[in-house]
Parts: sequence; structure tokens; C-alpha cells
Amino acid sequence: MALNAPIDPSTICRRCLTRLARPRLTGDRLWTRRSKTGITGTSSLRQTFVSLPRKQSDHDQSGIIGGESRRANRDFFLANSAFKELLSGQMKSRESSDSGNGKNFFTGKVVGSGEITRSHGSIGVGDTPTHVSTPQSQDLPHRRRQRQKALAAQQDAEQTAEQDLPADAPSKLTTLSASLPEHSFKRSMSTYLALAKPRLSFLIVLTTTTAYSLYPTPDFLAAASGSPSLNALTLLHLTTGTALCSASANALNMLYEPLSDAKMSRTRNRPLVRNLITPSRALLFAGASALTGATLLALGTNPVVTGLGILNIVVYAGIYTPLKPLSAINTWAGAIVGAIPPLMGWAAAAGECATTPLSTITAASSTLSDRLLDGFGFISGFQTLLTGADSAGGWCLAALLFAWQFPHFNALAHPIRNEYRRAGLRMLAWSNPARNARVSLRYSMVLPVTCIGLTAAGVVSWPFVVLSAPVNVWLMKEAFSFWRQGKKHGSESKQVTKAARGLFWASVWYLPMVLVLAMVTKVGLWDGVKARLARLFGWSDDDELWDLEDDE
Repeated sequence: MALNAPIDPSTICRRCLTRLARPRLTGDRLWTRRSKTGITGTSSLRQTFVSLPRKQSDHDQSGIIGGESRRANRDFFLANSAFKELLSGQMKSRESSDSGNGKNFFTGKVVGSGEITRSHGSIGVGDTPTHVSTPQSQDLPHRRRQRQKALAAQQDAEQTAEQDLPADAPSKLTTLSASLPEHSFKRSMSTYLALAKPRLSFLIVLTTTTAYSLYPTPDFLAAASGSPSLNALTLLHLTTGTALCSASANALNMLYEPLSDAKMSRTRNRPLVRNLITPSRALLFAGASALTGATLLALGTNPVVTGLGILNIVVYAGIYTPLKPLSAINTWAGAIVGAIPPLMGWAAAAGECATTPLSTITAASSTLSDRLLDGFGFISGFQTLLTGADSAGGWCLAALLFAWQFPHFNALAHPIRNEYRRAGLRMLAWSNPARNARVSLRYSMVLPVTCIGLTAAGVVSWPFVVLSAPVNVWLMKEAFSFWRQGKKHGSESKQVTKAARGLFWASVWYLPMVLVLAMVTKVGLWDGVKARLARLFGWSDDDELWDLEDDE
């Protein structure tokens, strides 16, 4: 290290600083090479040894002062009290665990981080120049540069991930409501809509109505209505009640975790974090939504659908949300929440098509105790509507939604895994990244099996397996890439983050495409269209164009 070059004291390690402060001996005088630039800290240390006292009895006999040897005796330096304090200050600074403050090399007193006392003039034996030793300044320069580089790369990766992920709908609505007048009707409506998480609620309603539409309608009902669909009034009660139950569960979720939401960039703009609504009003909104939704489901559908709607609120707000800071198993609890809505739609359609009303089945439970044990018709109705031979299609849809959520959520959580860690939410994305990728791959391989199960159950025709194959292959390819990149480059690499984004967007497109293909290829859907075309063009029913049976 050139002494004439300007040096920043904060970039010098303790060993180099001690060497720069050590005097050299020539003849019978102590001398030091002073820096022309006057380095703060190091020059003060050099000046400390200029006016050292001499011990005639010791040093003259050893030959140090007399010029017989240029090698200094260790006892000479230990006789200097300033050097003893320097050594003691170094030992104390090493043992100190304070991350924000350091200790003075000479006095051992705690001083603020980055504080350096500049000395003016020469310093005698009794003077104690001050220098600060912080954990950051004690590191070697290249290690500090590596740490700063890693921190900058991590921040860039998080910002890039946030830009690639879709914006949080409650956060956008909160920004809109904050810009409106304080007591306006639009501001209140946008705030309450943000509590309901409209995108998630819409997805739940979509899966419920899809299951309701895919239920195989009996021939006599289809002939009476002229279409394979069911009652529109029942569908209205089902969709409205399901949306309100979902809104209640989402509002309770926000009520439970405002502190963790405030620590994450995607959720720190939500209404409860921004104090746009009080917790008491949010709780009132959640209770009113749950009560209204359950009432609509009870009036328009059957006790099974009503019980499943209430169960979904309990699982989401009472099991999934409290498990998030405790265990990574919360992802499986959240997947159950996504699997319940298809069963609700299937049970609503099965209740309409049942030849025996549920009221007749539960008529034996006349007393209040029997009705309580039966869950007011929920248990007996569940056994009738969702455990029979016609219920296989509903369970296949539930399995499809259950398996889909793992590649979707695990890919969503990986780019922002550090935010989940800082918020105290235990997710596989940061607690076990390798398992996070393996789980995504495993459940992506389950999805084609559920598609085949829908066809085997007689819900959709066999062309559905062929049409959905490219979508399933696409999702499995992205999940395999996510797993392979993590195994090859590590969970912190940019390749894994890029693969996670690809898997996330593949899962976003996967679900609507598969549900639309299932509705298009529903068994019996095109029979009415075929009959209308036959009447329009004068084709007979036994025409070879429409005869799909073998003529063997």
C-alpha cells in the first residue's frame, strides 16, 4: 500500500491500521513516515509514537537506541500505554456484538457508527486519539463489495418479480378509494370491494358455475327446457351467495394479518393497512356478507350447498390464515378452500335433478336434537348428493382445482419469497425451495389424470382429453423447467426466478382454458344443435351424417 496515496480509513483492516501506526527506529531516535495527504485516523496513530519516553536502563543495554540493531524489542512497545489500549480496544471490538455501534480502539467507549475524531497537531503520551471500529468497517473491502453487490442483486430481483406479477386488486382499489373524497359513496364502495378481493371471488364463482353447468342433466329435464342447462333462478342464488361467502372469508383474512400485509410490497396498500376503514367496520362487513350469502344459498339451493359455503369461510379464515405464520402446510389448507366451490356447484345441480327431495330424506329427523346431529340436513344430503354414482364428476373437478393451486401459488410465491420471510409467513418458497419446486411438478402431473377422470365419469366427451392435452403438456413443461433450474443453478439464481414466472403465467391461462374446453365438450351439449340443424336442412335422424354407431 503506497503511503503517499490518499486512503480512506474505513477501507483499512485492523492489521494494516496497526502496521501504519507502528513507528520505526533509526539510531537513537524514533521516527515515522507521515502521509503528505494527512490521512484522518492513521496520521493520528502515527503521531502517537513520536514523543515516546526513553528508558535508559532497558533500551541502552539492548542496543536498540544505540543503533546496534534495527529490530525493536517487544517490551519496548508494551511499555507504551497507548499501544496497550490499542490492543485492548481491538479485543473488545471483536467481542462486541453490537451491529450499529463500535468501540474506540484506545478507550473502549461506545461511539456512533461512522464517527471519527480528527486530531490536530501532534499528540503526546497522555492523548488518546479516537477511531471507530464498526462490524461493517472491520470487514475487508472486497467482502463489503460482495455483500453490497448481493444486496443490490436481491433488490433488483424483487423489483423485477413485482413488475412481472399482476398487481394486487385490493391494492389498486385502495389507491382509487384514497383519491376520492373522504365521505363519498364511491370511496366506501371501492373500500368494501377491496376487502372482498374481487379477483379471487370471481375465480371462486367461476369454478362454482362451471361445476353447476357441467352436471349431466337428465333427459327429461333437458327435453322439457330445450337445453341442457338448469334453473336460472337457482344459478342466480348460487352465484350471489357464493360471492358473498367468499367476500366474507377474504375480509376476515385481511382482519387477521394487517401487520404481515404491511411488510409486503404487494399487500401493504390494502385498506386496513392504509387505515381507510376501521377493523370494526371490516368485521361488520364480513359478518353481514356471511349471513346474507348463507341465507341466499339456503333459500335458493339446498342445505348441502349452504353448509359447504359456511365451511369454506371457516377453513379459509379459521384454519388457513392462522396456519400461515406457523407451518408451510397452510398451502394444503388453502388448496382445500379452492376445491370446495366445485362441490357447491355440483351439489346445487344434483339437488335440482334429484327425484327425491332432500326434505323427504330428512323428514325422519323431526326433533331438534336429531336435526342438530344431522347438521340441519347437511350430513344426510351430503351422503345423497355427493357420495352416489353420479358424484364422480364433481369430485374430479374438485381434484382438478386442488391440484392446480400448487403450481400456481408456489410459482407466485418464489419471486417474492424474501418478502414472505420478512413478514413471518412460512411458505415452502423460502423454507424449502427444493420441495417447493418438487410439489409444483408433482401436482402438475396430476392435472391430466383429473381430465381423463372427467371423461371417464361421463361429464365430458373424449375429444376433451385430446383438446386439453396441449395445455397440460405446457403446464408440465413449465413445472419441470422450474424444478430443473432450481436443481441445476440453485434457488437464488435468476434462471429459477424466470422459470417460476413462466410457470405462474402458464397456470393463469391453464384454468380458464381447461374449464372452457370442458363446457364445450360436455356430453349432450351438441345434441340440441344437431337436432336444430337436422330440422333446418331436412336431415333425418338416421342420416349417416349423424349416425355415430357402428353398422356392424
